[in-house]
Amino acid sequence: MSIGVFDSGVGGLSVHRALVEAMPTADFIYLGDHAHSPYGGRPGEEIVDLTRAACERLFAEGVDLVVLACNTASAIALRRLQQTWLPGYRKALGRPVNVLGIIVPTIEAATGQAWTYEPERRSEKVAAVDLIGVFSTASTARSRVYEIEIDKRREDIAVFSEPCPELVPMIEGDASRNELQAVVEGHVRALTARIGRTPDRAILGCTHYEIVADLFREALPPGLPLIHQPTATAASLGRYLAAHPEYAAGTSGLRRFLTTGEATEQNGLVQAFWGAPLSFERV
Repeated sequence: MSIGVFDSGVGGLSVHRALVEAMPTADFIYLGDHAHSPYGGRPGEEIVDLTRAACERLFAEGVDLVVLACNTASAIALRRLQQTWLPGYRKALGRPVNVLGIIVPTIEAATGQAWTYEPERRSEKVAAVDLIGVFSTASTARSRVYEIEIDKRREDIAVFSEPCPELVPMIEGDASRNELQAVVEGHVRALTARIGRTPDRAILGCTHYEIVADLFREALPPGLPLIHQPTATAASLGRYLAAHPEYAAGTSGLRRFLTTGEATEQNGLVQAFWGAPLSFERV
């Protein structure tokens, strides 16, 4: 069998590449929902429906496990799908399948604690000493998933989200480096002004943003740590597969790239990030 990787567009390729590097012999099928990208400004129910349809398509292609390499889908749809859709779907399918997200590994990396960690809450107020800035889509920012879940595990960390609604369409549309740089710098300034100082660490809370991670590094103070979702997700998936042998990753090194949009070669920005020409099959 194989592992499915899903994103609303090309951003999930950043996660896909990290997974391939960590598991070079595993079989991967990538699906980008280019026909409906971006997800960041869509209503929650629509995001749930689109994510479920994408998972069904990947399961139909033979994958056992789907990784939602999309913060918006992970924040808005994942829990709903795991709780209300997957149990019945597994039964109807007659085999074990599952859907995982990228927010859990990111929060584990940010807090240094396992997802299941439940600290003893202090009665007195703890002054946060570590400020984390999260650059994300509007939907992820509205969900406050990073603020809520990090606070559950670490009272000494404060999280501030900065929605960047322009970036995904710009990356999908092959915007110039200068155009992207101006937008990234504007959001870094906006977050800094709202916090009152620069954050101590930052999360690129949209996998598209990894494609322009160098622009965020340039806009943020030198040496400021970035928490990278692709590497955190790859490490987490390796642990998950070791603990769940019922999910087969395959051994043939299969690589397929599917899209709900046009089957065209990807733009120059994406190919420069990927390091080679890249074409998708339309489904």
